[in-house]
Amino acid sequence: MPELVLWDIDHTLMATRGLGRELWSQAFTEVTGTRMEEQASVTGSTERVILRETARLHGIPYSDALFAAFADALGSVHVRRAAELLERGHALPGAATVLARLAERGVRQSVVTGNVRAAAEVKLAVFGLDTHLLLGEGAYGEDGEGRPELLRKALARADVRPAAAVFLGDTPADVTGGRDAGVRVVAVATGKTPAGELRDAGAATVLDDLSDTTHVLTTIGA
Repeated sequence: MPELVLWDIDHTLMATRGLGRELWSQAFTEVTGTRMEEQASVTGSTERVILRETARLHGIPYSDALFAAFADALGSVHVRRAAELLERGHALPGAATVLARLAERGVRQSVVTGNVRAAAEVKLAVFGLDTHLLLGEGAYGEDGEGRPELLRKALARADVRPAAAVFLGDTPADVTGGRDAGVRVVAVATGKTPAGELRDAGAATVLDDLSDTTHVLTTIGA
C-alpha cells in the first residue's frame, strides 16, 4: 500500500466545462488591464508558465510581481464565482468515492497541480473533494514550473520517498513528470489525451476513468 497518493485536479478529479478559462481571463484582465485575446496552452502546464507565455503573446513584460498579483486575483475570482463553478462544473464519476475509500484505508492523500493554491482549494471545496486531502502536503502553481519540481516539493512536504508514492494525472506531462520524480504514475484518460498517448508517454497503467472503485484501488495498490 502506498504511503501517499497525489492527485492532479483538472480533468482527473473534476471538470469545469470551460469556466476555468473564463475565470483565468477575468483575472488576467484585472491584473494587466488588457483583455485576453489568446491564452497559451494549458494542458499539463502550471499557472506560472501559462501566465508568462500568455503575457508574452500580449506584449506584456512578465515578472514575479506580476505572477503574485495574478495568483491573488485568480484565487479571488474563484471565490466570487464559486456558485457558478458548482453549477457548471462537476466532480468526475467515482472521484469522491475513491478519495473516501483511500482515506478509510489510512492512505494519506494530497494534490499536485498547476493551479495556484487558492483556486485549487476553492475548486476542491465546491465539489466536496477536499475532505480527505492533506492540502498542506501538496504542491501548487506557486511552487514551480514543471511537474517534476512540483512532485518533489510535495514529497518533501509529506516526508515521503518517491518509491512510496503514487501520482494520478491525465496528461503526458503528468506521466513524464512522475517518471522524472521517481513516482509511480497511474494515468487517467478523462482529459483530452487518449489512453494510447498516455501509454506512449510511459504510463505503466492507464484507467479509462475512476468509476470502478475496486479496480482503481487495486491499481493504486490500496
